[in-house]
Amino acid sequence: MAHIDSRIYLASRSPRRRELLRQIGVRHEVLLLRESGGRLDVDETPRPGESPQDYAQRIACAKADVGWQRVIERHIPHYPVLGADTTVILDDEILGKPLGLNAAIDMLGRLAGRSHQVVTAVSVTYEDRCEALLSTSTVKFKPLSEREILAYTSSGEPFDKAGGYAIQGRAATFIEHLEGSYSGVMGLPLFETAQLLERFNMKFFE
Repeated sequence: MAHIDSRIYLASRSPRRRELLRQIGVRHEVLLLRESGGRLDVDETPRPGESPQDYAQRIACAKADVGWQRVIERHIPHYPVLGADTTVILDDEILGKPLGLNAAIDMLGRLAGRSHQVVTAVSVTYEDRCEALLSTSTVKFKPLSEREILAYTSSGEPFDKAGGYAIQGRAATFIEHLEGSYSGVMGLPLFETAQLLERFNMKFFE
């Protein structure tokens, strides 16, 4: 495969994913998808009977594929498109982003003192080729008092985060144990991301 210019489009608004790409030297531009309003670019509704792992991978692939369609439609330079999706799982249930204060309080109360899984899928689409990899981590929270939960939710940090917390933020003090990928829990597993980009012959360390 011919060498691809070491630049990508990131089909995500997440500042955390941008920070992680910069950490490993990946030049990128943000490719905005419609995530609200009357017509969404990617329907993130889980399908009946779909496992959280299959769900995360399907959504990541959909984001990358739709991003590539936008590249074609807008007649912009052809760089690979990276999509990702992070899913928090507790008792086989997907915990999305809390929609309000009460939802965030309830979510943190359920996570307190227990282990849960964080699955992040990362996908790259370029021309007629799409590949994806999956990262699964286990996170254990310490028991949380009502005061701790209320203080954290009042900070505003939980509201755009899957599972209602940010491992790189104030919630770092809640985490008793992590088995897996720290960057994956943040939203972009760097090992899997680098593996994918290398498959597309991108040499971002040179």
